[in-house]
Amino acid sequence: MLRSTFAVVERRAEHAVTFFYAHLFWNNPAMRELFPEDMQPQRDRLFAALTHVVTHLESPGLPRYLGQLGRDHRKFLADPALYAAVGTSLLAAFAHAAGPAWNQEAEKAWAEAYGYVADLMMAGAEEAAEAGEPAWWDADVVRHERRRADLAVLTLRPRQPFPFLPGQYVSVSSPRVPRVWRTYSLADAPRPDGTVELHVSRIPGGVMSTALVAGTGPGETLRLSAPGGGLTARTEPGGLRTYICAGTGWAPVRALLSEAAEAEPELTGRLFMVARAKEYLYGREEAERLQKRLSSLSVTYITSAPGHRKDQATERLVQALRACVHWPAHDVYLTGPPGFLTEVAEVLEELGTDPYRIHQDTLQPVGRFTARPGTAAERLLGPPPPLWHNPGARAPREP
Repeated sequence: MLRSTFAVVERRAEHAVTFFYAHLFWNNPAMRELFPEDMQPQRDRLFAALTHVVTHLESPGLPRYLGQLGRDHRKFLADPALYAAVGTSLLAAFAHAAGPAWNQEAEKAWAEAYGYVADLMMAGAEEAAEAGEPAWWDADVVRHERRRADLAVLTLRPRQPFPFLPGQYVSVSSPRVPRVWRTYSLADAPRPDGTVELHVSRIPGGVMSTALVAGTGPGETLRLSAPGGGLTARTEPGGLRTYICAGTGWAPVRALLSEAAEAEPELTGRLFMVARAKEYLYGREEAERLQKRLSSLSVTYITSAPGHRKDQATERLVQALRACVHWPAHDVYLTGPPGFLTEVAEVLEELGTDPYRIHQDTLQPVGRFTARPGTAAERLLGPPPPLWHNPGARAPREP
């Protein structure tokens, strides 16, 4: 019943989610202050989460996902009243969008399902609070380094101990862009001085990335959410591994390699660093320093040839991967833009890599939200891609 009803609603997803927020804010006007001014990313993420729940109803990992989601929602100041209001508006939106497919049986099924979801999310939030975890961490900017006009490396010092694992990501909020949170990977293993590093690429039209790259400076304060993500070291000592990163995907890979350099300097593996052009290939000096500490790590840099199209870099990477051997014996840590991840993961499986040994976190690029058609005519000529069909954006990969 849940899946069949959702299939009907999903065909009118834009309409349903607009109705949902209109209903929520009309009946709970004070709650509007909890949400950012630009609601488009929030709308897409709502359906991403709903799609993940509906497609993983029998998954043993669903309760863990929902607990983590509730823990993460503490940064939005979500309380039982908000969960109740969201449930009421969600059922109203589904009833409106589903039309004749909505009946008493569907309403009962969705009411029970939402109660289950809300209970697990609130339990996750309560567990985090009882463990002494703050809703967010205030972090002072101690260094801001521009690597390129559109790329910055920020060093932050959280005011409270900030526990995380190499390879994880964190949501960031800035007073320059109130109530907006964007996700970035942490770029190192935990440091003795407690600082953390973020690599931020400026996205055209992206309000947060623009604020962090072009506006933020030392002395300012940012907020960090609880860390999340499943791109953490899973390979047993002595196991073979391959790291493939594109763009700022270098950040989590650098964190994983920094951890390995301390714990397993005899690691045998290979690293592929990919960029759309030579001038976009950053982090080379850091990779060379890590290679000196990991003497059995081979490093390959791949870019498009001068004057060629940008996606040639991916083609050249695929050629290099096909020249490698022993793929069934390797764990692969894969980072970069979603389209890049999908294409490369398919090639890796063709080469014999076990799909469960391809580790990745898919983080949706904020830029896609700002590129949506703005008028009915534009939508007719070029309808926007249904972003909620990629629920892996915040979903943990099953171990």
